[in-house]
Amino acid sequence: MTLRPAAAAKAPGTAEPAVAPAAPAGPRRPRTRRRKSSRARSQAWAAYLFLAPWFLGLFAITLGPMIASLYLSFTDYSLLSQAHWVGLDNYDTMFTADDRYINSLKVTTTYVVVSVPLQLAFALGLAMALDKGLRGLSFYRSVFYLPSLLGGSVAISILWRKIFGTDGIVNTFLGWFGYHGQGWVTSPDTALWTLIILHVWTFGAPMVIFLAGLRQIPHNLYEAARVDGAGRVRQFRSITLPLLTPIIFFNAVLEVIKSFQSFTQSFVVSGGNGGPVDSTLFYTLYLYIKGFKNYEMGYAAAMAWVLLLIIGALTAVNFLMSRFWVFYGDDK
Repeated sequence: MTLRPAAAAKAPGTAEPAVAPAAPAGPRRPRTRRRKSSRARSQAWAAYLFLAPWFLGLFAITLGPMIASLYLSFTDYSLLSQAHWVGLDNYDTMFTADDRYINSLKVTTTYVVVSVPLQLAFALGLAMALDKGLRGLSFYRSVFYLPSLLGGSVAISILWRKIFGTDGIVNTFLGWFGYHGQGWVTSPDTALWTLIILHVWTFGAPMVIFLAGLRQIPHNLYEAARVDGAGRVRQFRSITLPLLTPIIFFNAVLEVIKSFQSFTQSFVVSGGNGGPVDSTLFYTLYLYIKGFKNYEMGYAAAMAWVLLLIIGALTAVNFLMSRFWVFYGDDK
């Protein structure tokens, strides 16, 4: 019996088979990753292209004028002549030699401190009344929201001046009871209060936000409170008010900022001069008088930057104080 070898013997004169070269060491980048990176770059360029109008508006309409106004606040500029650098003279004059400026600060502060809490309280009370399952809720919500849309218009300000005038609706109503009222918008003691009432009347926007917040409170909390014998006042103090604190904080911040920027109401009701006896001289109205009536644009620019700092400081204080009275769902 003949045994065969496991591998045949190599014939003489035959060449060795070629050996494939070894693959180079190190990772190779897949083609899919290259495709993804090129696709991401193309998408980024498309995003920048669509954002270009926004960036153009940001730099040309917002940042550019802000930087220019900051420079003008350190100059003596009248819109009709070249600006001259005066340093901090405008800011020094505001707080040391301009009594009308100090009065405008007092009037605006009084307006904000009184009108904002009254407006929020009225909006919350009306929102709680509408949250009781009233029929036609969407209709009433739309009707009550209208004052927020119209309250800052010139037409409503003119109407308000007529209502509180000497022969207005208010005095006509008081005359039915034998009381002959005065001109409420022409008296230094009551003119500002007519504007405060107008601001409270524009309760629509915070009311809608309060109503949305009330809808998010679980009803089982009220049911458990009723089982424990809690009345309506206790339920409001222990359930409604704590759970609404984020909404109250949100509305308060927005309304404080908006109140400091109020202009149209004071301009129309007072005839553009903040009267009578500067009792309705809002900060923004005095800024307008300085910049566009007296042509002291450098001084007006300085007033604008001080207003920005005041609003920013008050907003920061609100956020710092919110940790002591605002309660969120994840608080322990």
